[in-house]
Amino acid sequence: MRPTARRLREALFELLADRIEGARFLDLCAGSGAVGIEALSRGARHATFVDHSPKICGVIASNLILCGVGEERAEVVACDASRFLRRDATARGRLWDIVFFDPPYRMDYLAVLSFFGTGARLKRWRGVLVVEHHCENDLINGMGRLRRRHVHRQGDSCLSFYERE
Repeated sequence: MRPTARRLREALFELLADRIEGARFLDLCAGSGAVGIEALSRGARHATFVDHSPKICGVIASNLILCGVGEERAEVVACDASRFLRRDATARGRLWDIVFFDPPYRMDYLAVLSFFGTGARLKRWRGVLVVEHHCENDLINGMGRLRRRHVHRQGDSCLSFYERE
């Protein structure tokens, strides 16, 4: 687990400030859940936390309890990110305003970019997919209906902001 650095997380929420209030937030490869929990603390209506490790999901659930976040505002799912998107998210017809995808840097990003590139599950108006990646891993500028609108660099990490066309 490589948590999102505090300064990078601060930059993320500064850049998303006008989109957080009332948002449905998806934290893919959630790790400790710090990003999704911060989204909730800044006014997000609901957050879904997805991580492949059941043990890590237990940590997220404990962190949510410690922060006083009830089940009506958060959901924790132990599942691989790509499988979650293909199976669970599609079956339930979920839509998110903000998706934060922070996989291990060695992971292939294309499956998730491709999923959202179809236009699926990301709200059309002001919906955003934010991908954290190593700056040497220059992600594609677009895929399907997704276009990268902004890249924020901090140290060796980057945040790429994609929006639906």
